[in-house]
Amino acid sequence: MTSTDRELVVLCDEGGEPIGTAPKATVHTADTPLHLAFSSYLRDERGRVLLTRRALGKKTWPGVWTNSCCGHPAPGEATEAAVRRRIGQELGVSDRFFADSSEVLPDFRYWARDSSGVVENEVCPVFVIGLDSGAELYPAAAEVDSWQWVEPQALITAVDSTPCVFSPWMVEQLAHQALRQALLSVP
Repeated sequence: MTSTDRELVVLCDEGGEPIGTAPKATVHTADTPLHLAFSSYLRDERGRVLLTRRALGKKTWPGVWTNSCCGHPAPGEATEAAVRRRIGQELGVSDRFFADSSEVLPDFRYWARDSSGVVENEVCPVFVIGLDSGAELYPAAAEVDSWQWVEPQALITAVDSTPCVFSPWMVEQLAHQALRQALLSVP
């Protein structure tokens, strides 16, 4: 049994309140229940944004370019703590390199179906995290196929021009002015 087989996601009601748990390995189906998640965007000391390409073995949206890191809070875990934990697990970045953290879209929620029929149905707060110089990436191959640091305006232009290249949650997130402003702000 892998750690993913034992990992639980927090199920929630329409108001985003926890109502139970389910194994992560079984929750993402054609009829995924609403559950808690998060998305994060890392910015380096130059203000660039980290894009990641999802590993080809991922159950949903394999090989798709997306934001820096996504994940699910564990039962009883604060969302910001889950963000820090997951960035460490997925990208190998120690939180000692976090210069700042901001919850930009606290009420973001989305529903999307990928080409295999698997649904994402998440209450998914969005964070922007600045990294100090010296932070290095050591992405987990099971999570990240490749990555690229990009200028925020280039990212916004690319998503606006060719949304089909990116994850649906990132496209929806970047439609919000609050996230665009946070990414475009000078570090």
